Amino acid sequence: MTHRPTRVDRSRSAPADRPAGLRRPGPPRPGAGLGRWAPRRLGGAVRLGWRARRQLTSGLRLGRAARRRLTGGGAERGANPVELAVVMPAILVLLFASIQVAAWFVARATALNAAQSAVNAQRLYEAPAGAGEARAVDFLTAAGDWLVGWDQPGPACVTDVAEVTCTVSGDSLSVIPGVSFPVRQTAHGTIERWTTG
Repeated sequence: MTHRPTRVDRSRSAPADRPAGLRRPGPPRPGAGLGRWAPRRLGGAVRLGWRARRQLTSGLRLGRAARRRLTGGGAERGANPVELAVVMPAILVLLFASIQVAAWFVARATALNAAQSAVNAQRLYEAPAGAGEARAVDFLTAAGDWLVGWDQPGPACVTDVAEVTCTVSGDSLSVIPGVSFPVRQTAHGTIERWTTG
C-alpha cells in the first residue's frame, strides 16, 4: 500500500498556533476501516462493497418470497385453519385415549401389587385370619387414587388346605366423565407349613 502525500494549500497562511504544512485532524471518513464493506462515492451516488450488495440482494429476495407466500394462494387462502378445525378433534381424542390407557395400566399394576402383598401376608405360617386383607388395605391406602372404589367390597382372600388366593377389584382413574374402567387382579400363593422329610 503506497502512502500518498498530503496536499497542502500554501497560498493560505497557517495560523500562528501550528506550523505551515500540517493539516488539522478532522472527523473520520464515512466507512473508514470497513474495507470491502465501506460505501464508496461515485459522483452523487453511494456504491456498496460486494459483500454488502450480496447480503442486501439476498435480504430483498427473502422479503419478496415471504410477501408472495402471505399474499398468494388464491383459492387456497384460509385452508389451513379449516384443516386444523377438522383434525383437532381427532388429535384430542387420541390424546385423552392415551392418557386413559396409561391410567388403566397404572391402576392394574396397583391392584396386582396389592393382591400380591395380601397373599404374602396371608400365606405365612399360622397367619391370623384377615392378615391379607389388612395388608392390601394398607397398600391401597398408601398407593394414592389410581385405583378408585377398591373399598367396595374391598380386598378378599380365600384360604384352602394348601393355597391362598387374594383378589383386589376397583375402577381405574377416569379422565372421561361418566365412564368407568373396571380393574380386577388376583394373586395366588402356597401356604407355609411344616413337612416331614
